Amino acid sequence: MSAPQSLFEKIWKHHTITNNEAGQTLLFIDRHYCHELSFHAFNMLHGNDRRVRHPERTYAIPDHYTPTTGLNNSDYADEETRSLVANLLKNAKRNSLNLFELKDQRRGIIHVVGPEQGITQPGMIIVCGDSHTSTHGALGALAFGIGASDVSHVLATQSLWQPKPKSMRVTVTGKRPIGVTAKDIILSIIRKIGAAGGSGHVIEYTGKGIEDLSIEERLTVCNMSIEAGARAGMIAPDTKTFKYLNGRPYAPKGSAWDKAEELWRTLSSDRDASFDKEATVDATQMEPMVTWGTSPEDVLPIGGIVPDPSLETDTKKQAALKRKMDYMGLIPGQVISDINVDRVFIGSCTNSRIEDLREAATVFNGRKTKIPTLIVPGSGLIKSQAEQEGLDKIFIDSGVDWRPEAGCSMCIGVNGDFIKNGERCASTSNRNFEGRQGRGARTHLVSPAMAAAAAVNGHFTDVRKMEKKQ
Repeated sequence: MSAPQSLFEKIWKHHTITNNEAGQTLLFIDRHYCHELSFHAFNMLHGNDRRVRHPERTYAIPDHYTPTTGLNNSDYADEETRSLVANLLKNAKRNSLNLFELKDQRRGIIHVVGPEQGITQPGMIIVCGDSHTSTHGALGALAFGIGASDVSHVLATQSLWQPKPKSMRVTVTGKRPIGVTAKDIILSIIRKIGAAGGSGHVIEYTGKGIEDLSIEERLTVCNMSIEAGARAGMIAPDTKTFKYLNGRPYAPKGSAWDKAEELWRTLSSDRDASFDKEATVDATQMEPMVTWGTSPEDVLPIGGIVPDPSLETDTKKQAALKRKMDYMGLIPGQVISDINVDRVFIGSCTNSRIEDLREAATVFNGRKTKIPTLIVPGSGLIKSQAEQEGLDKIFIDSGVDWRPEAGCSMCIGVNGDFIKNGERCASTSNRNFEGRQGRGARTHLVSPAMAAAAAVNGHFTDVRKMEKKQ
């Protein structure tokens, strides 16, 4: 009998073409997503007089630099960003790729569109020149970001040399309390294991706390695996996965579906599979979370208190804490719920799906925003569904800026949507690094519900204590 294997091991082995003396594995790549920042790779490809080897497996979706106010030339942040978008469209057409055009209603954030369209499927290896490719692991795929030279290699060969990562299992036990979201779960995990806790590993998330999540919530968890230092994040496919995928445009149909599902049902980790590293987190003890520093591991429950650097005995850690406090403009001992907010952003590949928007709408309903608030849907189809459900009316009546176009928007601050120097933002995105949302921007990562609560109160607020509006 063969040794027990994890989900990661099964996918890695199935995609192995060969190994080299340096310990690397040549992997076959099922899906390759490209956005505007893939231009370096296309330049390398065309510079060597090559074309894309498997255009049918390659998907081009502009999202990072596309404006969310509209798609006219005047809507772009500058000519350079407009040129980057135009360049992707040109390269996609030149190589006959699967292209989601600017005015295609299906277009949106690449890590939202892939699962939404059923392009992402269990058992696949998926790559993209974007670290948050880990999002797609929520459907039982091995998905990770790659650099420009690797993007070029995949474009030319549909394969990729990779050193084999180690494996890690994070088990989330128990049932989460009411008011705790998928964003709070992943922030709690990062708080426990640290921003480097998964370094060099592929994390598989297991346990009741993960099984109870919807697919959209699982996408949020896997999305931020990178913020835990991991190479990728994965969740074994189950009945929820199959129900989510069935009938989506790119999912298998008819007998092909039956055959695919039969394979997918074999992809869970074997009972006695071993992992190089293990961690356990208790969901029953979780609360709504808010980051306070400049790393996702700098996170506390809403009732927490900003740390005091002077209490840190390690001089290097003390200096790092002080730098974070200075950048964020916080005071030691300050209660998280006492921190005022200047701006709110709800969107990004972490939290821009329909369930995220419904979550935010529940808080906004019947209330008015006290600070500027921007909501950007993850795709044109999500925008349409939100408007069919009347969520846009709730947002607009609250004073929210409901954007007409999908895109990465304020998450990365390169498309005209950014935070001003010194402003404090409650954001549903994935990174709170210095300057991530604009030069001098102070980013606090929260769930959509917590972001909405901050918007209507002007400061961080425990959404669980807010009276529900009818």
